[in-house]
Amino acid sequence: MIVQKDGQARKACAAYPVSFILALPAIVFCTILLTGGSAEKADQRPNIIYILADDMGYSDIGCYGGEVHTPNIDRLAANGIKLRNFYNNARCCPTRASLLTGQYPHTVGMGHMVTKPNAKVTPGAYQGYLNDRYPTIAEDLQKAGYRTYMSGKWHVGEKPDYWPLKRGFQRYFGLISGASSYYEIIPQEKGIRRVVLDDKDYAIPDTGFYMTDAFTDYAIQFLDENKKEHGADPFFLYLAYTAPHFPIHAYESDIAKYEKMYLQGWDVLRKKRYARMQKMGVIDNRFPLTSRPGDIPEWSTVADKKTWARKMAVYAAMIDRMDQNIGRLIQTLKNNGQYDNTLILFISDNGGCAENVDKRNFNDPTKKIGEKGSYLTYDMPWANVSNTPFKKYKRFMHEGGMISPCIIQWPKKIQPGAGYLNGPAHVIDLLPTALELAGTAANDLPGESLLGLWSGKKNNPRTLYWEHEGNKAIRKGNLKLVRDLEDPAWELYDLSKDPAETSNLAAGKPGLVNDMIAEYQTWAKRVGVKGEREKVRSEK
Repeated sequence: MIVQKDGQARKACAAYPVSFILALPAIVFCTILLTGGSAEKADQRPNIIYILADDMGYSDIGCYGGEVHTPNIDRLAANGIKLRNFYNNARCCPTRASLLTGQYPHTVGMGHMVTKPNAKVTPGAYQGYLNDRYPTIAEDLQKAGYRTYMSGKWHVGEKPDYWPLKRGFQRYFGLISGASSYYEIIPQEKGIRRVVLDDKDYAIPDTGFYMTDAFTDYAIQFLDENKKEHGADPFFLYLAYTAPHFPIHAYESDIAKYEKMYLQGWDVLRKKRYARMQKMGVIDNRFPLTSRPGDIPEWSTVADKKTWARKMAVYAAMIDRMDQNIGRLIQTLKNNGQYDNTLILFISDNGGCAENVDKRNFNDPTKKIGEKGSYLTYDMPWANVSNTPFKKYKRFMHEGGMISPCIIQWPKKIQPGAGYLNGPAHVIDLLPTALELAGTAANDLPGESLLGLWSGKKNNPRTLYWEHEGNKAIRKGNLKLVRDLEDPAWELYDLSKDPAETSNLAAGKPGLVNDMIAEYQTWAKRVGVKGEREKVRSEK
């Protein structure tokens, strides 16, 4: 039978003769016409939503010990799984590359950052856009019968040839480049930053626009359209917020909740977070509170406390607003009858960011911090609070740079009350997880599906690797070898006993250090890490 279009089907059904004898066949016939000619059982595979925060530290949200009001994220955590040691790649572009492809970032051309649209490109591990030899999660899931949507920050390819619709997404709204003003594209960024809807430039309204809200508006629009047009077909949504990445911008109504709180200062707030994390079970006695770095002053000596408190209040308000928007998304799922069979996963792309952008001269000093026209960061002292109890920041390979909260909820399959689970798990695991959920084989991927976290399946001990800007690490079981460029030598930690990296074991275990260095170098050569590629060529 040739299936007619929806409108033709409705006309056919309306014209069908009704009688007691013919009623049942007519109903069956009309149902077949209206559902595309198939009377098969509806697809029971789950919808999948991956939510990525930007530059958010490990302890910033409430369910990981933070004082920021995040009831919607906390509710996801309470009803699902919370991971104690989930890893990203310590910076935005490499993390996004791994999320999208399931590969280490160098393998797919994102060993560093994106290349500008008109820049000369050297193909390989640092080409600055996703290698099209490796399918994205959207391409794989679309082949498996999923509808694929994205809203938010792309940042893995600047030219239109590399944009989301060319990499498997069927609808897209968002920021192609890295983070930008939340209210506008400022004059200094024009030609560099682009907001697009599908493949066309999007004109940001002069008033009433806030980036976090807009990302959610379009995510909701895509889901509503999907429900209307495709019914029970499963979907994949990648929602990549820029919050709370600088510039710190937020609504005054959200900021007002936090200004007085942060006048307590970073020393007091970090200790309070640490105590709350212990009480909640996020950490235990193996996690000491790392000391305040020497380049961060004691709060009692800070002159302009109100300015500093304002910065952190704006940062907190950005997370608060993101949480409000996640609540809107959840309500949409409930309204559409899709909530119970939707897996929602929430992570951050790297640790808290200690960068300062004052030298860019984008900030209008006449504007209040957080308003349109301001352009500031919250800086190292508050980033140290964001990463409680760990040390270091975004870009570095100590835990503070690359450990992330990870929350997974799926009401239909995951039972609440699991507490905080150990791993380790890594952003490369998200693609194999999605493929297993979709019933599709995951071939030649370095990651592992996370379904074992709630199905009872135990994964074998594993080895994970990192490199970014010369900062390096390897985690083999519970042992972690790490070297940041600002440090003189490799450091060795036993994370089962010292998860905050306070006791360097390298001096006493030179043989083990050398073995792990050799294993790291083998991986680095294989994926094309800078400085190792020449050695690969000479060995061929």
